[in-house]
Amino acid sequence: MSLTAPDPASRVAPPPGSARLQALLDLLASMRFAISLLTVICIASVIGTVLQQNQPAVNYVNQFGPFWAQLFGTLSLYSVYSAWWFLLILGFLVVSTSLCVARNTPKILIDLKTFKENIRESSLKSFGQHAEAGFSEGAETVARRLGAGLVQGGWKVRLQPRDTAAGPGWMVAAKAGAANKLGYIAAHSAIVLVCLGGLLDGDLIVRAQTWFNGKTPYTGAGLIADVPEQHRLSVSNPTFRGNLMVAEGTQSSTAILNQSAGVLLQELPFAVELKKFIVEHYSTGMPKLFASEIVIHDKVTGAQTPARVEVNHPVNYRGIEIYQSSFDDGGSRVKLQAIPLSGMAGRFDVEGVIGGAASLEREQGGGPVSLEFTALRVINVENFAGAQGGSGSGADVRKVDLRDSLESRLGAANKTQTKKELRNIGPSVTYKLRDAAGQAREFHNYMLPVDMGDGGVPVLLLGLRDNPGDPFRYLRLPVDDQGGLDGFVRLRAALDQPALRDQAVRRYVKLAIDASRPELAEQLRASAARAMDLFAGAARGPDGQRAPAGLQAVADFIEAQVPEAERPRAGEVLIRILNGVLFQLNQVAREQAGLAPLSSDEKTQAYMTQAVLSLSDAQAYPVPMVFVLKDFTQVQASVFQVARAPGKSIVYLGCALLILGVFAMLYVRERRVWVWVRPQGEGSLATMALSSNRKTLDGDREFVRLKEKLLGLSPTEPPAPPSTPA
Repeated sequence: MSLTAPDPASRVAPPPGSARLQALLDLLASMRFAISLLTVICIASVIGTVLQQNQPAVNYVNQFGPFWAQLFGTLSLYSVYSAWWFLLILGFLVVSTSLCVARNTPKILIDLKTFKENIRESSLKSFGQHAEAGFSEGAETVARRLGAGLVQGGWKVRLQPRDTAAGPGWMVAAKAGAANKLGYIAAHSAIVLVCLGGLLDGDLIVRAQTWFNGKTPYTGAGLIADVPEQHRLSVSNPTFRGNLMVAEGTQSSTAILNQSAGVLLQELPFAVELKKFIVEHYSTGMPKLFASEIVIHDKVTGAQTPARVEVNHPVNYRGIEIYQSSFDDGGSRVKLQAIPLSGMAGRFDVEGVIGGAASLEREQGGGPVSLEFTALRVINVENFAGAQGGSGSGADVRKVDLRDSLESRLGAANKTQTKKELRNIGPSVTYKLRDAAGQAREFHNYMLPVDMGDGGVPVLLLGLRDNPGDPFRYLRLPVDDQGGLDGFVRLRAALDQPALRDQAVRRYVKLAIDASRPELAEQLRASAARAMDLFAGAARGPDGQRAPAGLQAVADFIEAQVPEAERPRAGEVLIRILNGVLFQLNQVAREQAGLAPLSSDEKTQAYMTQAVLSLSDAQAYPVPMVFVLKDFTQVQASVFQVARAPGKSIVYLGCALLILGVFAMLYVRERRVWVWVRPQGEGSLATMALSSNRKTLDGDREFVRLKEKLLGLSPTEPPAPPSTPA
């Protein structure tokens, strides 16, 4: 009976759909595809780390411009980890890795059970690590002794008898390090578990409810109780992560889930009541502990459970974790005093609640103004160390001292080369002034005068910014001997009066010039009057408009009227004249107010120096009055993060498997040993070979030990000469 190959034309071709499905499965199950997906996820994670997520849209417009801000928003780069394409890639990674594990696990499990004892003697001699040795005992005796020795060394052994021309031979097959391939299964399964846990605890289920259950993000404002049902998620929602803000003495049971298009409200099976919010500080004023004393009110049983929530110490209730996230204002009451910068009259008080607004009866800038109370900070810790720390000037000899240089860089991990001087400078209030057109400026004013540590007088810091993404710019106003702004306001009002400026100029000229030289007095009077008009902004430009004021106006005048070579000298003279006339102007203003004149001591000189700078800077202040914090009643609020995370246990299991798998793959070597024992004369000849999945020095040393233990060969003894294989 003969066998013939089948005709190729008679073979049945697989259906086209089946071939395409198989090709798709091969692509998904390929390791290259999984690595490509993992690379894309890593790049997206870098983008999500570098680019701040879930910020107000105006911040991105200010940072990138309208075009790029809109493009990045279209690509969902502002919420990378909840973007549809990120979740899709994560899902494909789960499918791809699962198929890889499903395809290779049966092969690995089968390989773990096989000893590959059918290998031939000629193949053993082709291994890089092999040796031969003769024995006087029979083949079976030697094989069993070698097998027992391998078992004692932790190897799994199988003996296989074979018939040869010289008599029965024995193959001793042993293996160790099977955990290496189990590490492959564990590591790849860990990737699947971590991704599944991330998908469960992410926005996927919440998004599914918006897609299939008719839930939509809420974009309006108002009370939480007035939000319609289509913007609320049920208590049975399997996974969520949101914020819960509770003021002292109140309770809340509705968490807020931030979405790219608005917010969703998550109903909780309990209510959290905040009894007390606790903040502890270091001696420098920096906070060291945030904690909340709460009571959990169960909606079903009515039970009240007291608990304490701290940072990194959450509370678990009915499968929901309550974390201490941050703190906020819970509706503190503040009292502000409006101080016009142009005069002593017209002051008034305004009261409100943080988060609320007040409509001012006065008009500013041609329309009504709304005062919005934004924030109250009772403690403000700032660094008042010099720009050069303790190093001094650039000529400081300590800068090149080797010991000082080493000590500044060595030591504890928290040591920094830049020295810090942290100081609490007291409460501050943040508010916005919004005009009738809806345009707003934000202000941040401190309650108490601040000693800047530069040898000057204490100043009141008045912050201002036009855009939320910009840092505050501060106007520093010196306080008088009573700790208020009356002295500065009085001086600024006097600066706006031509008669008082002229009187101050005449006083200055009278004190500076001898009466016997009237021609010099007239020249000085003209120069002083010109300097005061420039500084006060009373001069007119070529077009008849009012020229700029302050020190910049004086600098522009010098640049336009004085040759370049004489500008430094002219600038010194004008500034000296300006300081002297402003001092006399302050004396005139105090006389009109019925106050004693100031003495010409260092304290007064420091006050006048800062006053000149402040008068110049105040010309650019966009509003004619400031609101100073006079009194407040603080109400704290705690911000909790509440989360139901069923995927957390899955992620923990995945992390444990990943650690075990990586260690197994890196530090466990899979090794196999074969010893072929065949009869030779009155004794036997043993041929041994070692195979390992990685070529390492440990493998070489292990082979040397096996030769010495099993074959009795010394480390330096050459292998036996080759013989004819059976």
